Amino acid sequence: MVSFEMNDRKKIGLGLTGFGIFFSFLGIIFFFDKGLLAMGNILFISGVMLTIGLKSTLQFFAKPKNYKGTISFGIGFFLVLIGWAVIGMILEAYGFIVLFSGFWPTLAVFLQKIPILGWLIQQPFVSSFFDRNRGRRVPV
Repeated sequence: MVSFEMNDRKKIGLGLTGFGIFFSFLGIIFFFDKGLLAMGNILFISGVMLTIGLKSTLQFFAKPKNYKGTISFGIGFFLVLIGWAVIGMILEAYGFIVLFSGFWPTLAVFLQKIPILGWLIQQPFVSSFFDRNRGRRVPV
């Protein structure tokens, strides 16, 4: 059975994941700064590992249906680390979309519960978009 309790390890993992997204965003804003992007990637991956656990993370990235996403995300991660930030981020974005496309419906439900953002998402034009794409994986 999966445990949904928030212990300290998961809180730290969510914090690291958030900081990873923040540093990646800053790296993109500052014209693909290699240092910020690399730090964002490292914080994001370590945050995911702390949040869901090392074993679950390895199982998720090693699923046969996730191979394309894992390989492109890994190559993009490596390219960012060696300094090819733009090409690396393009590959990472593709890998991220392929890997996490199954989570969009869950994310939509979560976002609808946030006070102001939830009101925007419940508007007819946005909710119809989510209804059209519910449960659909990105074709690869």
